[in-house]
Amino acid sequence: MSATTSPDVESVLAGFSVEMTAKDVEAMLEAAPALPRGTHINVTFLGHEDAPMRRAAAAAVRGAGFEPVPHISARRIPSEDELDAFVGALHEDGNASALFVIAGDPAEPMGPYEGAIDLIRSGVFPRYRVQRIGIGGYPEGHPQIDDATLWSALEGKAAAIAELGIDGEIITQFGFDVDEAISWIEAVRARGIDLPIRIGVPGPAGIKRLINYSRRFGVGTSAGIAKKYGFSITNLLGTAGPDRFIKGLAGAYSSERHGRIALHFYTFGGLRATAEWIAKFRKENA
Repeated sequence: MSATTSPDVESVLAGFSVEMTAKDVEAMLEAAPALPRGTHINVTFLGHEDAPMRRAAAAAVRGAGFEPVPHISARRIPSEDELDAFVGALHEDGNASALFVIAGDPAEPMGPYEGAIDLIRSGVFPRYRVQRIGIGGYPEGHPQIDDATLWSALEGKAAAIAELGIDGEIITQFGFDVDEAISWIEAVRARGIDLPIRIGVPGPAGIKRLINYSRRFGVGTSAGIAKKYGFSITNLLGTAGPDRFIKGLAGAYSSERHGRIALHFYTFGGLRATAEWIAKFRKENA
Protein backbone atom coordinates (compact mmCIF):
# COMPACT_ATOMS: atom_id res chain seq x y z
CA MET A 1 0.00 0.00 0.00
CA SER A 2 1.49 3.33 -1.00
CA ALA A 3 1.66 6.34 1.29
CA THR A 4 -1.01 8.06 -0.79
CA THR A 5 -3.48 5.16 -0.64
CA SER A 6 -5.96 5.02 2.24
CA PRO A 7 -6.87 1.63 3.69
CA ASP A 8 -10.25 0.40 2.45
CA VAL A 9 -11.89 0.45 5.86
CA GLU A 10 -15.32 -0.32 4.45
CA SER A 11 -13.99 -3.58 2.98
CA VAL A 12 -13.62 -5.03 6.49
CA LEU A 13 -16.44 -3.09 8.20
CA ALA A 14 -19.17 -4.09 5.76
CA GLY A 15 -21.44 -6.71 7.30
CA PHE A 16 -19.99 -6.39 10.80
CA SER A 17 -21.63 -8.16 13.73
CA VAL A 18 -21.99 -7.29 17.42
CA GLU A 19 -22.56 -9.22 20.62
CA MET A 20 -25.05 -8.96 23.49
CA THR A 21 -26.21 -10.97 26.47
CA ALA A 22 -29.77 -12.07 27.12
CA LYS A 23 -30.07 -9.23 29.64
CA ASP A 24 -29.14 -6.59 27.05
CA VAL A 25 -32.48 -6.34 25.24
CA GLU A 26 -33.12 -2.77 26.38
CA ALA A 27 -29.57 -1.78 25.45
CA MET A 28 -30.03 -3.42 22.04
CA LEU A 29 -33.18 -1.39 21.41
CA GLU A 30 -31.35 1.79 22.41
CA ALA A 31 -28.54 0.93 20.00
CA ALA A 32 -30.90 0.01 17.15
CA PRO A 33 -30.97 3.44 15.42
CA ALA A 34 -27.19 3.29 14.94
CA LEU A 35 -27.13 -0.25 13.52
CA PRO A 36 -27.87 -1.17 9.88
CA ARG A 37 -30.98 -3.32 9.50
CA GLY A 38 -30.07 -6.96 9.18
CA THR A 39 -26.95 -6.65 11.33
CA HIS A 40 -25.99 -9.98 12.90
CA ILE A 41 -26.34 -9.76 16.68
CA ASN A 42 -24.94 -12.68 18.64
CA VAL A 43 -26.75 -13.61 21.84
CA THR A 44 -24.30 -15.18 24.30
CA PHE A 45 -24.89 -18.30 26.42
CA LEU A 46 -23.94 -17.27 29.96
CA GLY A 47 -24.29 -19.53 32.97
CA HIS A 48 -26.47 -17.13 34.96
CA GLU A 49 -29.01 -16.72 32.15
CA ASP A 50 -31.57 -19.38 31.29
CA ALA A 51 -33.04 -20.71 28.05
CA PRO A 52 -36.26 -18.63 28.16
CA MET A 53 -34.17 -15.44 28.56
CA ARG A 54 -31.97 -16.38 25.60
CA ARG A 55 -35.01 -17.26 23.50
CA ALA A 56 -36.71 -13.97 24.35
CA ALA A 57 -33.54 -12.01 23.54
CA ALA A 58 -33.25 -13.68 20.13
CA ALA A 59 -36.90 -12.85 19.43
CA ALA A 60 -36.31 -9.22 20.44
CA VAL A 61 -33.33 -9.00 18.08
CA ARG A 62 -35.47 -10.31 15.22
CA GLY A 63 -38.31 -7.98 16.14
CA ALA A 64 -35.96 -4.99 15.98
CA GLY A 65 -34.99 -5.82 12.40
CA PHE A 66 -31.71 -7.63 13.01
CA GLU A 67 -30.45 -11.19 12.53
CA PRO A 68 -30.10 -13.08 15.82
CA VAL A 69 -27.23 -15.55 16.20
CA PRO A 70 -27.88 -17.45 19.45
CA HIS A 71 -24.88 -19.09 21.10
CA ILE A 72 -24.87 -22.63 22.48
CA SER A 73 -22.26 -23.60 25.07
CA ALA A 74 -21.68 -27.36 24.83
CA ARG A 75 -20.55 -27.89 28.42
CA ARG A 76 -23.56 -26.01 29.81
CA ILE A 77 -26.12 -28.30 28.14
CA PRO A 78 -27.28 -30.89 30.71
CA SER A 79 -28.90 -33.36 28.30
CA GLU A 80 -29.76 -34.21 24.71
CA ASP A 81 -33.37 -33.31 25.45
CA GLU A 82 -32.32 -29.83 26.65
CA LEU A 83 -30.40 -29.19 23.43
CA ASP A 84 -33.30 -30.38 21.32
CA ALA A 85 -35.76 -28.27 23.28
CA PHE A 86 -33.67 -25.09 23.02
CA VAL A 87 -32.95 -25.36 19.30
CA GLY A 88 -36.54 -26.45 18.70
CA ALA A 89 -37.86 -23.37 20.51
CA LEU A 90 -35.58 -21.11 18.46
CA HIS A 91 -36.81 -22.82 15.29
CA GLU A 92 -40.43 -22.31 16.34
CA ASP A 93 -39.70 -18.57 16.62
CA GLY A 94 -37.89 -18.47 13.28
CA ASN A 95 -34.56 -17.80 15.00
CA ALA A 96 -32.58 -21.00 14.45
CA SER A 97 -31.23 -20.23 10.98
CA ALA A 98 -27.83 -19.16 12.36
CA LEU A 99 -26.20 -20.49 15.53
CA PHE A 100 -22.77 -20.17 17.13
CA VAL A 101 -21.39 -23.16 19.02
CA ILE A 102 -18.55 -23.23 21.51
CA ALA A 103 -17.29 -25.53 24.27
CA GLY A 104 -17.83 -22.96 27.04
CA ASP A 105 -16.13 -22.12 30.32
CA PRO A 106 -16.99 -25.04 32.70
CA ALA A 107 -14.00 -27.32 33.29
CA GLU A 108 -16.32 -30.34 33.29
CA PRO A 109 -19.39 -30.71 31.05
CA MET A 110 -22.80 -30.66 32.72
CA GLY A 111 -24.07 -33.26 30.25
CA PRO A 112 -23.06 -35.33 27.21
CA TYR A 113 -21.34 -32.57 25.20
CA GLU A 114 -17.63 -31.95 25.72
CA GLY A 115 -17.09 -29.49 22.89
CA ALA A 116 -18.59 -27.69 19.92
CA ILE A 117 -17.93 -30.60 17.57
CA ASP A 118 -20.23 -32.78 19.70
CA LEU A 119 -23.05 -30.30 19.14
CA ILE A 120 -22.37 -30.22 15.39
CA ARG A 121 -22.49 -34.03 15.24
CA SER A 122 -25.55 -34.34 17.48
CA GLY A 123 -28.01 -34.42 14.59
CA VAL A 124 -30.11 -31.66 16.13
CA PHE A 125 -29.15 -28.83 13.76
CA PRO A 126 -30.31 -30.43 10.47
CA ARG A 127 -33.54 -31.47 12.21
CA TYR A 128 -34.39 -27.83 12.81
CA ARG A 129 -33.08 -26.55 9.47
CA VAL A 130 -30.13 -24.60 10.81
CA GLN A 131 -28.54 -22.91 7.80
CA ARG A 132 -25.28 -21.59 9.25
CA ILE A 133 -23.07 -22.73 12.12
CA GLY A 134 -20.45 -20.45 13.63
CA ILE A 135 -17.36 -21.80 15.40
CA GLY A 136 -14.61 -20.15 17.43
CA GLY A 137 -11.07 -19.24 16.41
CA TYR A 138 -8.09 -17.98 18.43
CA PRO A 139 -5.58 -15.82 16.50
CA GLU A 140 -3.62 -15.00 19.67
CA GLY A 141 -3.94 -18.46 21.21
CA HIS A 142 -5.84 -19.74 24.23
CA PRO A 143 -4.53 -19.64 27.81
CA GLN A 144 -5.57 -23.25 28.55
CA ILE A 145 -5.20 -24.92 25.14
CA ASP A 146 -2.03 -25.46 23.12
CA ASP A 147 -1.86 -24.36 19.49
CA ALA A 148 -1.72 -27.88 18.03
CA THR A 149 -4.97 -28.78 19.80
CA LEU A 150 -6.61 -25.53 18.66
CA TRP A 151 -5.73 -26.20 15.02
CA SER A 152 -6.89 -29.81 15.21
CA ALA A 153 -10.20 -28.71 16.72
CA LEU A 154 -10.75 -26.01 14.09
CA GLU A 155 -10.08 -28.44 11.24
CA GLY A 156 -12.39 -31.02 12.81
CA LYS A 157 -15.25 -28.57 13.32
CA ALA A 158 -14.94 -27.18 9.78
CA ALA A 159 -15.02 -30.72 8.36
CA ALA A 160 -18.02 -31.68 10.51
CA ILE A 161 -19.97 -28.65 9.28
CA ALA A 162 -19.10 -29.50 5.67
CA GLU A 163 -20.38 -33.06 6.22
CA LEU A 164 -23.77 -31.63 7.20
CA GLY A 165 -23.95 -29.57 4.02
CA ILE A 166 -24.54 -26.45 6.13
CA ASP A 167 -22.79 -23.10 5.73
CA GLY A 168 -20.24 -22.20 8.38
CA GLU A 169 -18.23 -19.27 9.61
CA ILE A 170 -15.47 -18.63 12.11
CA ILE A 171 -15.80 -15.93 14.78
CA THR A 172 -12.57 -15.26 16.59
CA GLN A 173 -11.73 -14.28 20.13
CA PHE A 174 -11.03 -10.57 20.38
CA GLY A 175 -7.47 -9.41 19.91
CA PHE A 176 -5.30 -6.34 19.62
CA ASP A 177 -2.55 -7.40 17.20
CA VAL A 178 -3.25 -6.98 13.48
CA ASP A 179 -0.11 -8.90 12.49
CA GLU A 180 -1.21 -11.88 14.58
CA ALA A 181 -4.70 -11.75 13.05
CA ILE A 182 -3.40 -11.62 9.47
CA SER A 183 -0.89 -14.43 10.07
CA TRP A 184 -3.62 -16.56 11.61
CA ILE A 185 -6.01 -15.96 8.69
CA GLU A 186 -3.27 -17.01 6.27
CA ALA A 187 -2.63 -20.15 8.33
CA VAL A 188 -6.36 -20.97 8.23
CA ARG A 189 -6.40 -20.66 4.44
CA ALA A 190 -3.19 -22.68 4.13
CA ARG A 191 -5.02 -25.54 5.89
CA GLY A 192 -7.70 -25.49 3.20
CA ILE A 193 -10.39 -23.94 5.40
CA ASP A 194 -12.31 -21.42 3.29
CA LEU A 195 -15.07 -20.49 5.76
CA PRO A 196 -15.80 -16.76 6.15
CA ILE A 197 -13.94 -15.32 9.13
CA ARG A 198 -15.21 -12.66 11.51
CA ILE A 199 -12.25 -11.13 13.33
CA GLY A 200 -13.15 -10.26 16.93
CA VAL A 201 -12.32 -6.76 18.11
CA PRO A 202 -13.26 -4.90 21.29
CA GLY A 203 -15.62 -2.01 20.81
CA PRO A 204 -14.70 1.28 22.52
CA ALA A 205 -14.27 0.79 26.25
CA GLY A 206 -12.43 2.10 29.28
CA ILE A 207 -8.72 1.31 29.17
CA LYS A 208 -8.80 -0.45 32.55
CA ARG A 209 -11.67 -2.64 31.37
CA LEU A 210 -9.85 -3.56 28.15
CA ILE A 211 -6.75 -4.56 30.07
CA ASN A 212 -8.79 -6.58 32.58
CA TYR A 213 -10.58 -8.48 29.81
CA SER A 214 -7.29 -9.12 28.03
CA ARG A 215 -5.87 -10.64 31.23
CA ARG A 216 -8.99 -12.72 31.81
CA PHE A 217 -8.87 -14.25 28.33
CA GLY A 218 -5.10 -14.39 27.97
CA VAL A 219 -4.99 -11.97 25.04
CA GLY A 220 -1.94 -9.70 24.88
CA THR A 221 -0.18 -7.81 27.67
CA SER A 222 -0.85 -4.38 29.12
CA ALA A 223 2.23 -2.98 27.41
CA GLY A 224 1.38 -4.67 24.13
CA ILE A 225 -2.18 -3.36 24.14
CA ALA A 226 -0.97 0.14 24.96
CA LYS A 227 1.46 0.04 22.04
CA LYS A 228 -1.13 -1.23 19.56
CA TYR A 229 -3.89 1.11 20.73
CA GLY A 230 -1.68 4.15 21.27
CA PHE A 231 -2.34 4.97 24.92
CA SER A 232 -0.07 5.19 27.95
CA ILE A 233 -0.25 2.54 30.68
CA THR A 234 0.59 5.31 33.17
CA ASN A 235 -2.80 6.93 32.47
CA LEU A 236 -5.62 4.39 32.46
CA LEU A 237 -8.57 6.73 33.00
CA GLY A 238 -9.51 7.19 29.34
CA THR A 239 -11.41 5.22 26.71
CA ALA A 240 -9.84 3.47 23.74
CA GLY A 241 -11.40 2.34 20.48
CA PRO A 242 -10.15 -0.05 17.79
CA ASP A 243 -9.33 2.68 15.22
CA ARG A 244 -5.76 1.56 14.67
CA PHE A 245 -6.65 -2.12 14.57
CA ILE A 246 -9.36 -1.67 11.94
CA LYS A 247 -7.24 0.60 9.75
CA GLY A 248 -4.31 -1.78 10.05
CA LEU A 249 -6.46 -4.78 9.16
CA ALA A 250 -7.97 -2.94 6.21
CA GLY A 251 -4.53 -1.96 4.97
CA ALA A 252 -3.22 -5.53 5.15
CA TYR A 253 -6.33 -7.30 3.85
CA SER A 254 -6.30 -8.95 0.44
CA SER A 255 -9.42 -10.77 -0.70
CA GLU A 256 -7.29 -13.02 -2.91
CA ARG A 257 -5.07 -14.17 -0.03
CA HIS A 258 -7.44 -13.92 2.91
CA GLY A 259 -10.86 -14.78 1.50
CA ARG A 260 -14.04 -13.46 3.06
CA ILE A 261 -13.58 -11.57 6.32
CA ALA A 262 -15.61 -9.16 8.44
CA LEU A 263 -15.47 -7.76 11.96
CA HIS A 264 -17.22 -8.96 15.11
CA PHE A 265 -17.44 -6.39 17.91
CA TYR A 266 -17.31 -7.41 21.57
CA THR A 267 -19.31 -4.72 23.35
CA PHE A 268 -17.30 -4.36 26.55
CA GLY A 269 -18.08 -0.64 26.69
CA GLY A 270 -21.79 -1.09 26.02
CA LEU A 271 -23.86 -1.99 22.96
CA ARG A 272 -25.09 1.50 22.23
CA ALA A 273 -21.63 3.06 22.63
CA THR A 274 -20.22 0.45 20.26
CA ALA A 275 -22.95 0.93 17.65
CA GLU A 276 -22.61 4.71 17.70
CA TRP A 277 -18.81 4.48 17.53
CA ILE A 278 -19.00 2.21 14.46
CA ALA A 279 -21.45 4.56 12.70
CA LYS A 280 -19.22 7.56 13.39
CA PHE A 281 -16.05 5.72 12.37
CA ARG A 282 -17.59 4.54 9.09
CA LYS A 283 -18.72 8.06 8.26
CA GLU A 284 -15.29 9.53 9.00
CA ASN A 285 -13.55 6.89 6.88
CA ALA A 286 -15.98 6.71 3.97
